[in-house]
Amino acid sequence: MNRYCFCLQVRPDRLDEYAERHRNVWPDMQAALRDSGWHNYSLFLRDDGLLIGYVESADLEAAQKAMAATEVNTRWQAQMTDFFTGTDGRPPDESFLLLPEIFHLTALDIEGD
Repeated sequence: MNRYCFCLQVRPDRLDEYAERHRNVWPDMQAALRDSGWHNYSLFLRDDGLLIGYVESADLEAAQKAMAATEVNTRWQAQMTDFFTGTDGRPPDESFLLLPEIFHLTALDIEGD
C-alpha cells in the first residue's frame, strides 16, 4: 500500500461550509471511495484554507480513474469545485498537488527501540 499526501487551497470565505459538507459526506460517496481503492483517507484544513489530504492506495492514479467513472463522484465534484482556488476550472480531485514523502516512521521502528 502506498501513501500519498496532497494539497489544495479552499477559498477562505467558504471554510465553514466546506468543513460542514465533509461532516456529512454522502454514504454512496464513501462507498465509492472504498470500492475504488481509497484507504485511510483524511483531510486536514488550516484556517487560511490550506487543505492537506492523506490517502493510502495501491495505485492512486488507478483509484482516481475508478472514482472519475462513478456518477456519485461527478455529482460530488460538481458541488465541490467552487470551494477551491487555483484549479483552473478542473474538478478538485484532478487538481491535487502531490507532495513527495521524505520520511516515514513505522510501528516496527518504534517497537525495535
